[in-house]
Amino acid sequence: MYRSGTVMAWNVFKFCTALRGLGSIMILLVLGVVGVTYYAVVINNYGPGLEAGGTEALLAFFVLILFHCLLAMLLWSYFSVVFTDPGIVPPNWRPKVDEERGDTDPLTATEFPAELENRGIRFCRKCNQLKPPRCHHCSVCGRCVLKMDHHCVWVVNCVGALNYKYFLLFLFYTFLETSLVTLSLLPHFIVFFTDDDIPGTPGTLATTFLAFVLNLAFSLSVLGFLIMHISLVAGNTTTIEAYEKKTTPKWRYDLGRKRNFEQVFGTDKRYWFIPAYSEEDLRRIPALQGLEYPSKPDLDAQEL
Repeated sequence: MYRSGTVMAWNVFKFCTALRGLGSIMILLVLGVVGVTYYAVVINNYGPGLEAGGTEALLAFFVLILFHCLLAMLLWSYFSVVFTDPGIVPPNWRPKVDEERGDTDPLTATEFPAELENRGIRFCRKCNQLKPPRCHHCSVCGRCVLKMDHHCVWVVNCVGALNYKYFLLFLFYTFLETSLVTLSLLPHFIVFFTDDDIPGTPGTLATTFLAFVLNLAFSLSVLGFLIMHISLVAGNTTTIEAYEKKTTPKWRYDLGRKRNFEQVFGTDKRYWFIPAYSEEDLRRIPALQGLEYPSKPDLDAQEL
């Protein structure tokens, strides 16, 4: 029995180590897909269309402008998720209830008061520190992450309190961009199944075919993730919490769709569609910092 548990722990450790090693590979893969798409849309098809004149040139101009705008927002959002720390527990963080009790010494796993556990304050034995509300330990990153949603291999980072909005925008702009590419390359893709002579070299034709298939696949898959995360934001929950809520009759952090949305995107509409926050929102909305979350008054005393 002991050996079985040891083998399982070792396998999990190797799996987490493998995920860490995917870092630069996944970033290069994303950039590779972007490169293939850019070559197919701009270089092969719609770039030359600008010289055709008439309606074809107008269509090419519109597609290229929209393509570059969405691509810029996609890459901005993507690298914001990659390089933004999702949120870590501040050193020696203590819950407010501890300050009210007058305790000053850091709590350890052996002297953690049982009464605090009943009030929803948890302790991470792996990090040997207290865990703020909605905080979870990531086995891949090897640390506790504030309001952790999941560890995403595509962004080589955890998705948490400080970069969740950026992740949602990345999904949003990826869906728009891949949908645009799919629709714009569809006429060129249909040509493959006609009896007409297909213009272009084998290399350019293969690039167009590959770009269409990749963007169609990403568009459909990202749409599913986007719908799922929209529902999570509407209920003010995360992927991890959605699973935990199966045993929770009421969710204390669900304050209504408007306030739930503001806890992720802020109240300043000018910043809703860019991976950034206004200084006023960062100052006024504690949830954006990942440590404090308003909850329903009648459920304040319940355990998370």
